[in-house]
Amino acid sequence: MSGRSSALLALYQALIEQVKQQFEQDNSLTAKSLFKSIIQGKNYLQLKSQANEQELALVEEFLKRDIASYLKEQTADDISFSPTAIALENTLWQWLSEITDRSQVQWHELQQDFKHHGCYKSGEIINQGMLTCDNCGHQMQIDFPGVIPDCPQCDSDTFSREPLSP
Repeated sequence: MSGRSSALLALYQALIEQVKQQFEQDNSLTAKSLFKSIIQGKNYLQLKSQANEQELALVEEFLKRDIASYLKEQTADDISFSPTAIALENTLWQWLSEITDRSQVQWHELQQDFKHHGCYKSGEIINQGMLTCDNCGHQMQIDFPGVIPDCPQCDSDTFSREPLSP
């Protein structure tokens, strides 16, 4: 391995260590937020100054892959990510939504729409409704309260919520 390759590898390893440190400080970070944070840090800027465009693109792809792999490994033992726990939570929320007064839910959601001016971002909490990605038009049905994810089609983070129907 050449001296240049060794230097780039050392900088990449420093980036991975930075990922681990940031996740230990805040384990609620998503892969996307971790990646954004890392590419704004001084280790990445140092790597960017030493790598050419093609090497930098390759490093970014490896970094995305390794962050996703690291997060999957860290959350593997967390019961809240288990399919059984998720199914149980979904079932409970479905039962609760069936017994709630729909008009009260609609009034609450209408107030939220006024507050957000109809625009929602990933990471915010929403109760129910159909979200439409402002970038690609992909629609996601939200049946119970939860955090809005990034768009699964284009990775955008801005959505409009369709009005609830009675």
